[in-house]
Amino acid sequence: MCAAIWLQLLLAVVAALGTREDKETRQIYLQFNPGFSNSSVNLLHTRAVGNGSTIHYIWSTIGAPTVLLIYTEDEHSELRINWTKLLSADPSGAITMDPADSVLYSTALAFTRIFEYNDVNNTANFSGTAERYFYPAYDLSNFVWENANNTLNSSSFSFRLSGVDASDPTGSFRNGSVSFRVSAYDRPGRDTSAPRLLHTANCTKLEFSISGVQPRGNQSRFAVEMVTLEKKSGCKTLRSVRSIDDEYTPTIFKMMELVPNSPNASHAQGYFQWKSVAYGSVNGTRSNSLPCVVYDPKGVNGTLSVPHIIQAFYGEQLIHQYNMEVLNVSFGIAEGDFYDKNMFLGWSALVGYGLPPRDSFSILVICIMAVALGTPLLLLIVGAIVVSFKKKSAYSSYEPIN
Repeated sequence: MCAAIWLQLLLAVVAALGTREDKETRQIYLQFNPGFSNSSVNLLHTRAVGNGSTIHYIWSTIGAPTVLLIYTEDEHSELRINWTKLLSADPSGAITMDPADSVLYSTALAFTRIFEYNDVNNTANFSGTAERYFYPAYDLSNFVWENANNTLNSSSFSFRLSGVDASDPTGSFRNGSVSFRVSAYDRPGRDTSAPRLLHTANCTKLEFSISGVQPRGNQSRFAVEMVTLEKKSGCKTLRSVRSIDDEYTPTIFKMMELVPNSPNASHAQGYFQWKSVAYGSVNGTRSNSLPCVVYDPKGVNGTLSVPHIIQAFYGEQLIHQYNMEVLNVSFGIAEGDFYDKNMFLGWSALVGYGLPPRDSFSILVICIMAVALGTPLLLLIVGAIVVSFKKKSAYSSYEPIN
């Protein structure tokens, strides 16, 4: 009886440690081109409302694919868009929030270019100067994007931005495309698709993929370039977090996070989080996993223009109050398969506000731990009872000599 109680207590403690998570929920609302009837451009507005605040996510392919994350301390804050100004050569001030003073935090992430290089010696060395040849980069601001309204799903809070190179001189995009599938969440949980990212109601997920694009070499590998933005008082920092290795993503021990380096911030801030793995197929099985490598953010040089949507929201403040940095993520590992084996590359990440989700032990691992820790304890208690019983029996059968 005592052993059973101890085992139940052990299970309860381990389960409690393994299931701690943010229980916050939000109401999700999706809008396509709010206040604009023309579907020739894509601007999708996701509102996550609840707990006295609203998180606005504004995704657009006007220029390079970009997401603005705007956190307001108001459940009724509204997005205002001056479409005439937004579609002009100078979009500064075209995107605002009402009321303006409800905005406590904002950040942006733009996907600017895709690099393709010929990995001659199969070293997956994207940053080195030898053993690879770069083809002309794909500038995502020059892509033609399909009407995202046709993919908007109000039940799963998702949509897809899918595009092809407008010029495509080599015919690489004849049967292929680059896409971003975006999903919002109204409650905490874990994705059913690899890499089974843990999420909260304070984040959205993007699934970046290159599918069916004809490589320009037999040993092609890819990398994606992103531009991020943060106030000068808190530039972004890249950190690696040790992740728990269990049945969700076996052998993947790293979780990467891009977060503001603002120790004196009076409130939570945005983050960009992903596991260090991509996949060579839609199913995302372990056999076609592709480790990915991120390179430290670097300051934007003068040759990179400010993404359109970023300029529309931040305007002239951009130069004086914000830092813009570039970071690259490359896909593949030395001696691994090249892109042409599956003609597919998929990578997932979270964009959110607050504290990044932390992986905990899964139910399977909790049960294994409970059995592994509880069995020796149970044997010890049972052994002690048996020994005690035998000693008692020996004493009770003893007859003294008169």
